Amino acid sequence: MNEDELLSALHGLVWPDTGKLECRAAGHAPGHLCLTIGGEASLDALVEQLGDWYGEPRTLVSEGRADSSLRERTGLPLLVPFGEGERVVEMRAWAFGGRWIGCGAVRVGGEARLVVVVAPRTAPAPEELPSDASWLDRLVAVTGWDADRVRADPIRLERMHTGRIRPVDCAAAEARLGTALPSDYKRLVDTFGHGAFDGFLAIHLPADIVKSAEFASGWAKTHGLRSRETHPPFPEPGGLLPWAGTEHETSFYWITEGPDPDAWPVYVTEVGPEAGDRFDMTATEFVFRMLTDPDHPYSIPADFAAHWFMNYNPPR
Repeated sequence: MNEDELLSALHGLVWPDTGKLECRAAGHAPGHLCLTIGGEASLDALVEQLGDWYGEPRTLVSEGRADSSLRERTGLPLLVPFGEGERVVEMRAWAFGGRWIGCGAVRVGGEARLVVVVAPRTAPAPEELPSDASWLDRLVAVTGWDADRVRADPIRLERMHTGRIRPVDCAAAEARLGTALPSDYKRLVDTFGHGAFDGFLAIHLPADIVKSAEFASGWAKTHGLRSRETHPPFPEPGGLLPWAGTEHETSFYWITEGPDPDAWPVYVTEVGPEAGDRFDMTATEFVFRMLTDPDHPYSIPADFAAHWFMNYNPPR
C-alpha cells in the first residue's frame, strides 16, 4: 500500500481501538497487524507524518540495537510479532489508546522493507495502583509514561540540541508572574513535558501560563473589568491563572487565593469565568480523576481502552 492508503487504514485501526488486528504475514504471532509500505516512501518521511498525527515517537530499535529495558507496557509488543529470518533494524513507537503504533524497517535476508505495526496496549486500572501512590505516580502508571526513557531517546536528544523542543522553564515563568507555581504542577510538566492527556487535555507550559495571564490581565484593564468581580484574572487577589485547556474550549484555572500556591483550588469553565466549578484539589489529582473516573463532571470521553500522553513535539 502507498502512504495515503497506509494513513487511512491506520486511523481506522486505532480510533477508537475498534479495528481487528489480524496479521496474515507468514510466521507471525497472532494479535497484531503489519502494514507493509510500498512505493518510494522513506522511514523519516513516515515517522514525520505519523508524528503529526500521534505526537513525538519513542525509539525502540536503532541501527539494529533494541532498548534492553523494554517491557510489555513500554512498547515490547511491537517487536514480538516478527518471525525467524526477520530482523528489526529500526522501530519508532507511539502509544495511542489501547494500541501501540510502530513504524520501522525490517531486514529479511539482504532486503530491508518499511513496515507499520499495530499491537494491543494495556495499562493498569486505577484500582490496581498502590493506595499510597502520589497523584503523579498514579498518572504516570495509567498512561504508561516513562520519563527516563523519553529523556534519553536519541532522536529527542538531537532535537533538544537543535532547539526544536520547547523547554519547561518554571523559574523564568515564576519570576515573570511574581509568584511561585504549585509544586505538583511543576513536577507534572517536568515529567511529561509539552502535550496532552488522551490527546485531549492539553497542559500549558509555564511560558504559556505567563502569556495567557498577561493577555487576560491586559484585556481586563482595557475593558474595565474591576477587581471586585467574582473571578478577575490574575494578578488580582483570588484571580484566575490558567494551566490547561481542551479542544472543546474548556478552560482550567487555579484560583490564586492565599499565599500558598500548593493550596490553590482548581476552577473549570466551559463558557466564561463566571460560570465554572471549583474543585479543592491539586491540578495533578484533578487530571487523574478526570481521566479515570467516568462519573467525574469533566470526565474525558471514554472511547479508548487505555489512557496515554501525546507529546506535542513531532519530529521535523
